[in-house]
Parts: sequence; structure tokens; C-alpha cells
Amino acid sequence: MSVHFDHYSMTKKSVTKKAAVATGIKARHLPLSLATMMLVFALIGCGNGRNDTTDTATQDKAASGDVLRIATEGAYAPFNYTNSDGTLGGFDVDIANALCADMNMTCDITSQDWDGIIPGLKAGKYDAIVAAMSVTPERAQQVSFTEPYFSNTLVFLAKKDSSFDPSKSEDINSHSIAAQRSTISSQWLEKAYPKAEMKLYDTLSNAFLDLGSNRVDAMVSDKLPALEWLGTKSGSAYALKGEEIDINDNFAIAVRPNDALQAKLNQALANIKADGTYDKIHQKYFAIPKTSAAENTATEKPAE
Repeated sequence: MSVHFDHYSMTKKSVTKKAAVATGIKARHLPLSLATMMLVFALIGCGNGRNDTTDTATQDKAASGDVLRIATEGAYAPFNYTNSDGTLGGFDVDIANALCADMNMTCDITSQDWDGIIPGLKAGKYDAIVAAMSVTPERAQQVSFTEPYFSNTLVFLAKKDSSFDPSKSEDINSHSIAAQRSTISSQWLEKAYPKAEMKLYDTLSNAFLDLGSNRVDAMVSDKLPALEWLGTKSGSAYALKGEEIDINDNFAIAVRPNDALQAKLNQALANIKADGTYDKIHQKYFAIPKTSAAENTATEKPAE
């Protein structure tokens, strides 16, 4: 997705090795100064018209710690998604870039499968996770969280003409319910309705795909991705069912424990909220027409 600190080091070593091979002589058998000169000439010859000034600036920033490596999922619209050209977009990505700008750093944002996103942080593949991650006690044992940057509610979805009513526990227990694995949605469903026929998916997109293909009866999801899907052709025959489920769910940025980056991100988050940047980004993604949620079919809250 972009140049990581470790990736840059590996790439540099690889290019150096290739340059040495290109000279036809093993550099380690030459005097140090001569070997160095030959490698430099070889690297120059392999430039292929790249913008050396830009590359050098990026490398200098990485070396000085001015690049912030961030992971997101890239499959959780509107929070994060992958564009047709492979670039990343969404609320999380814009927030990350705004935070980097406030800290005078360059964002290096990469996508990571959800199940491996915390292990990747702990392994040092990146410095922070900005991926609509809910703060939970279980996750807090592995990572440190910033102050929340978004509050979330859950919703149920089903066919518009379905009699599915999530205010009745017997309806939830008698229908197949989709959810994304290892998310607050699936965890809530497992805890609140252990008898339900749950079908868990590796990505939210796959869960929506099965819902739209009638392979499951209903689905529980974060509200905003659900509304996003309802606005698509695939979701046009579906609607929200019941009221929103408030489970005190807050999204925050994850960093490694005892990392000074946590305080820096908290300050940057406070800054972009104070100067209006956060509100502009929020309005860009979440100015949802009232008609989007007009299909709510029940007025009672789901049984807890």
C-alpha cells in the first residue's frame, strides 16, 4: 500500500544486491571504496526515470520518524474501503490523514485483513490501527486505545416484506442471522442470543452478499455500514428492522501498549475537533438523508 519502515529496509537491501549483480562482480570481493562507487553507479543506472527528489524526501521522512504507518481494513464502507484503483478511502482514512497533517507527519496507510489487524500491530508491521475498531475489554488487554473518535449503534436488517421483528427474542432465535466475525456485532449477538442460528463472515461485504442472496434471513451490523448498503442496488429490497441498539460502542485508534504515540494522537484528535476539521469529515460521510432510515418497521427495543 505504501513504504513501510521494514519494507523500505528490505527493498533497499534487495536493490543493492541486484545492483551488485548487475556489475558482474561480487561487491564483497572488492575494496570497500571501489565496491561502494560501483554500487552507486549501478543504482543510478537503474533509476528508470523515477523522481529521485521525491523518493529521497520520503526516505528521509521515514528515517527521521516522520512517517506514521497506519492499518485499516479496507472493506468496511463508509468507514474504510478499497477503490477500484486499489487506493484506500473512507471516514477512517480521512481522519487518519487529518491527524497526520496536524502532527506534521506523512500517513502511510495500508490494508490488513480484520482477523490479523491486532497481531500485525503487535508484530510492528504498523504503528496504529484506524479501522472502526470498537473499544472492548478484551482488546484493551492487547492494545492501548486513544480517546474515541466515533460512537456506534447496531441495527438489524431483513427483507422489506419480511415479518422478522427483532423486538421478539423468538424471532431472532428462529431465524438465521448474519454478522461479521470478531466484531462488536457478532459478540453482542452471541452474548444476547446464544440460541440464535448465527452465520459469521470474514468481511462485512460477504455478510451483505449472503443477505442479499437470501442465504440468511436477517443480519446485525453497525448502523452506518448498514445504511450504506441499503442505498445500493443489492440492498434496495431490504430495510432496517426494529430500533437502533445502543451498546455504548465507541471507535478508537489502537496503538501498542505504553506507546507515546497514544498521547500524540489524542492531542491531534482534540485539535481537529476544535478547528472544525473533524466535523467536515463527518459531514462528508454521514450526512445521511432521513429517508435512508425510514424503513424502520418496529418501535419496540430489541429484547436484551
